[in-house]
Amino acid sequence: MIENGEDEMRDVDMTVTADDGLSLVGTLTLPDGDGPHPAVVLLHGSGRLDRDGNTKRLRAELGPSLAGALAKRGIASLRYDRRGVGATAGDWRATGFVDNRSDGAAALRALAARPDIRTGAIGVIGHSEGAVHAMALGAQPEVDAVVLLAGYARLGEDALRWQARNIARDLPVPTRPLRALANRQLARIKTSSAAVVRVAGMPMNAKWMREMLGHDSRADLANIKVPVLAITGDKDIQVDPADLVEIRRLVPGEVEVHRIPDLTHLLRLDPGRPSVRSYSRLLRRPVDVDLLDQVADWLKSRLSN
Repeated sequence: MIENGEDEMRDVDMTVTADDGLSLVGTLTLPDGDGPHPAVVLLHGSGRLDRDGNTKRLRAELGPSLAGALAKRGIASLRYDRRGVGATAGDWRATGFVDNRSDGAAALRALAARPDIRTGAIGVIGHSEGAVHAMALGAQPEVDAVVLLAGYARLGEDALRWQARNIARDLPVPTRPLRALANRQLARIKTSSAAVVRVAGMPMNAKWMREMLGHDSRADLANIKVPVLAITGDKDIQVDPADLVEIRRLVPGEVEVHRIPDLTHLLRLDPGRPSVRSYSRLLRRPVDVDLLDQVADWLKSRLSN
């Protein structure tokens, strides 16, 4: 049992069986009390991320931060290592964008099947790529609320190009040759059929890239029939915060959007000029507490009635 201020929460091992039989190994954080509890599935961003939202070099610690905030409100949460990461077998480089979404759906079904989880009180929280999957999963029968942290509302290729332009502005070298190289490599990936393609000698997840580029999240937003909370930071340089307007327009039911001043894609505040070169510094700070409280309180009001 893990002490958390005056509250208590406990982490238990939980394994989700994916559609192809692979075991997704994760952690179910349960709040104090016998339950059944409302609960959420946490879906992280892109890359080789474990259940906590960390890589070997960049430790975002989003999973434990959200789990603790939710447990204080009596909400359980499930997070898991994606394919080929941590305790989950597989090859993350050969895993597709659609595979990640299917694994999220399997996690929702597994959570809903537990006797200690309350029926009709399950949500999904997605960050970055995870937010795009949360949009699609918002139409699943198991889902009763959706939280989108830094999610885009456009074609995947448009989102990637917006991100690349913003990141390139801060590079200390001329970007025109880099853009030309990136366009050539992107065209090569789009015309390939292999799951993994070598780019400049490095293996790249071509399957994931092709599927992400062709996916338009706007259709998923229009199909959500449950309450939605969408938050993007004003200092986000990976996802256009202006997409919040499109999210509000497209979601047919209850939707609440917030563009948070000084909030970055890493869900930390930074009053300075936004830059990927500040990421290592920002990750030495905790996830913004006000953001965690806002998400947890909103979910409590939607799932605990």
